[in-house]
Amino acid sequence: MDDALAQGLMAGEFVPIHVPRLQERGHLGIKCGLDNIRTLLESLGHPDHGFPVVLIAGTNGKGSTGAFLAHMLKAAGFVVGWTTSPHLVDVTERIWVDGEPIGVGALDLLLGEAFEAEERTGLQATYFELMITAALSAFRMTGVEVALLEVGMGGRWDATNATDPILTVLTTVGLDHQQYLGNTREAIAQEKLCTARDDRPLVLGPTLDPEWIRPLLPCRPTLHPASRLGPADIRWDHSRVAGQRVGLAGLHQLDNLATAFEAVRQLQALGFPIPDDRLWEGVAAARWPGRLWKVPSLEGVWMDGAHNPDGARALADHALACGVRPHLYVGAMGDKDLAGVARELKRMHPLSVTFVQGDAERYATAQGLGEAWGLEAPMLTLRQAAVHLRAAAEAPRLVTGSLYLLGDLLREMGIRPY
Repeated sequence: MDDALAQGLMAGEFVPIHVPRLQERGHLGIKCGLDNIRTLLESLGHPDHGFPVVLIAGTNGKGSTGAFLAHMLKAAGFVVGWTTSPHLVDVTERIWVDGEPIGVGALDLLLGEAFEAEERTGLQATYFELMITAALSAFRMTGVEVALLEVGMGGRWDATNATDPILTVLTTVGLDHQQYLGNTREAIAQEKLCTARDDRPLVLGPTLDPEWIRPLLPCRPTLHPASRLGPADIRWDHSRVAGQRVGLAGLHQLDNLATAFEAVRQLQALGFPIPDDRLWEGVAAARWPGRLWKVPSLEGVWMDGAHNPDGARALADHALACGVRPHLYVGAMGDKDLAGVARELKRMHPLSVTFVQGDAERYATAQGLGEAWGLEAPMLTLRQAAVHLRAAAEAPRLVTGSLYLLGDLLREMGIRPY
């Protein structure tokens, strides 16, 4: 079967069967409980038992911390598996092996196995449960030496929490998904801290106070707060720390990098032979499309998926620190804190503001965005926005407000992030 898949892919003949079935599961939304994922993994012979797992939880910074950590470990010679969400253009972006997204043929095969396990056990799994099952199976199949699992929403009932991590990372805690996680930082932190384990390391991002975290914990991990890095030379498109280039731009990325370095130290303490002299090579090579990312083939166009006030604040702080006033293109999901995001982004004093609305019903309308921003601005369709972004401009264009917006625009323009 593998040979046939490979030949079909080379001939351009492969048509996925199970990826479309996966897309149909999006309507199931979120389920509270880990029974489904545990049953699926048991039915497949527990692929999650074949390698050490690191869970990466947090409101913001999970993907960037994972990107730094994945590239550092790869530079150190490890075969790394990494899950992320959401994807920008293609679902294969959610599963990485050794620095590259999984191929569509392999994903379709692994999803087929997950669907077969679902049928055997009489379950109806969610999109995310099926993707995590496929990812863990992919990591077993490819012999990864460490798996980095980005926790989805919260942590307590997230499918990744069905694994037994040797190490948990908590990057930040902010207000997001309040309808599911609670209306206070403390309530949200408690949901995320369910990913920690007794007597195992819990790495905390530099913005998290261990004394605030400690009473919120449902178990007794060992706490390891990351120390801030600096001094740094901050540029719009990259930074330098102690003369070393940092591949991801923004002052906030130095906190994510500090968190990744502390995770490496804890892995070393657990016995992983990670040489320090290769780590900065991975830091320089780190890439994470959609996070203050220069779009290839477009002149002066940057994309950042900031979709909550904390993310927007970090983006605005970076623009102010670098003296950059961009033309803003903003689109968002209507259930987000539109006013909070607008309040932060307005601090960068953009040269102009243009709204963008995609086709999905979740997109905020012109009225909703206008009320949040307190202004009347042009509202473009995806096609119209693509025309604008392909044209030249005298200043940087910054597209932000939602990772879904970035993905929709990239698809409209036929640009792949990898």
